[in-house]
Amino acid sequence: MTSLEVLKKQFLEYLEIEKGRSVKTVENYDRYLRRFFDFSKIGSADGINEDMVRKYRLYLNRANLDKSTQNYYIIALRMFLKYLSRHNVPALDAEKIELAKLAQRQLDLLDISDLERLLASPKGANEKALRDKAILEMFFSTGLRISELCGLGTEDINIKRGEFSVRGKGGKVRVVFLSDRAKTAINNYLEKRKEIEEDKLFAVTPRSVERMVKKYAIAAGIMKKVTPHVLRHAFATDLLQNGADLRSVQALLGHANISTTQIYTHFTDRQLGEVHKAFHGKRRR
Repeated sequence: MTSLEVLKKQFLEYLEIEKGRSVKTVENYDRYLRRFFDFSKIGSADGINEDMVRKYRLYLNRANLDKSTQNYYIIALRMFLKYLSRHNVPALDAEKIELAKLAQRQLDLLDISDLERLLASPKGANEKALRDKAILEMFFSTGLRISELCGLGTEDINIKRGEFSVRGKGGKVRVVFLSDRAKTAINNYLEKRKEIEEDKLFAVTPRSVERMVKKYAIAAGIMKKVTPHVLRHAFATDLLQNGADLRSVQALLGHANISTTQIYTHFTDRQLGEVHKAFHGKRRR
């Protein structure tokens, strides 16, 4: 009988090679499964049963982890069990493990006036200011994740066409589009910048971009916390408020499942409420 450690190693290699998950994601799955193995102290897959999982979930809950974090551990275990099932290794059916119910996610959002002030915050015609302006405009124009933006090379984007392909989570490729304002900002930056190593478009790190966005939010007088992901939210909500359908927004954001995009449905619900208020019962007034 193959040991759990060997099965885990094979599973992690499967995630990296066949599923195309990043090294960081694989490391996270390793850590999540290690916690389960340390807790359960079992040596073979057939030792994973419903009673063991129930005790493990109690352990996670009493460790003061929030429900979302607990679910990360359970998702890793379920994926491991599905992998075992596909390879005919006797173990608990993954479908018998349910995730914890989560409260509806609250989004950090910018109103249009805050957004415009943020985008206008980089001042001056020096290379750094033009670069920061281009980054902010690109975030709002494309909805890119911070890792996707930081990984862009100069040759990856087609400014003239105003669109380019980006490889997102799980190695999935999607097309994103540049607004006229984003194209202008990027062109202004590229005309000014000096040559940089590795031909990266912006030559920035995720941490430096987070600090940059925070700095300009403060300069714009925005009191709430603003991050690159908040600009991704702004991109999605702008599309929905202007009539885009949820499936299109899902494709533009690169969400694997529509359920992830549905955190934005309260915007479409709000629009329906406004339609109802404006047009319903007119003849009874």
